[in-house]
Amino acid sequence: MSVINFNIAQWRAWAPGLDSVNDWQAWSRQPVVPPDSGAAPDVSFLPAMQRRRLSRLARMAFSVGWPLAEGRQDLPLVFVSRHGETPRTVDILSDLATDQPLSPTQFSLSVHNAIIGLWSIMRGETSEMTALAAAGDGLEHGMLEAAALLAEGAPAVLLVITEEQPPEAYSTWIDDVPFPYAVGLLITPGTDWQLSLNSPSDALSKSRWPHALNLLRMLLGQQTTCQHAWKNRVWTWQRNP
Repeated sequence: MSVINFNIAQWRAWAPGLDSVNDWQAWSRQPVVPPDSGAAPDVSFLPAMQRRRLSRLARMAFSVGWPLAEGRQDLPLVFVSRHGETPRTVDILSDLATDQPLSPTQFSLSVHNAIIGLWSIMRGETSEMTALAAAGDGLEHGMLEAAALLAEGAPAVLLVITEEQPPEAYSTWIDDVPFPYAVGLLITPGTDWQLSLNSPSDALSKSRWPHALNLLRMLLGQQTTCQHAWKNRVWTWQRNP
């Protein structure tokens, strides 16, 4: 068993129709799939020329991460997404299938570390940044990365987890994104939270909601523990009194 300790100093989250603490509190009490109008979060804090390049996935990441990074210099970033820029990827593949010329910009912004590159440029941030192409327990692997950065002396680490609604072409293969969402966590040293890894003794049922959203429900409620199973790993989140 391995254990890490940390504090969650602040959090932000966004999904279609859910962009305030009150919205998320209501959702956490009665979670449902919100209707997706295709609207993107407000990133008006960025210059218009810079906003224009951002996909909705990037806008989601910026909308939750930027306020948490406000006033902080040298803030390492861990960006986690299992599926990444699926809409851009489908557009590129569609162009290939019809022998259309490929857009260099579209391609450069489709790669998995494009968002942290844009973040670095727009914030003038040169701290360590990591983009994880994660599996079903990507949140936990991102947390391990953040804990390692804290152990190396970082006073805080920004952890951003986000997924875009995949295009219909992926519906047979991607079943873990009920709706687009982004969660940002400002992680600091401390002992308020504990994350441990065990081997499963009994099979846990699969949760309906992505684990980043289940963690958000835990943050907003009275629950002190929650578990997340993936393959042969069981992660236990513990909030200390």
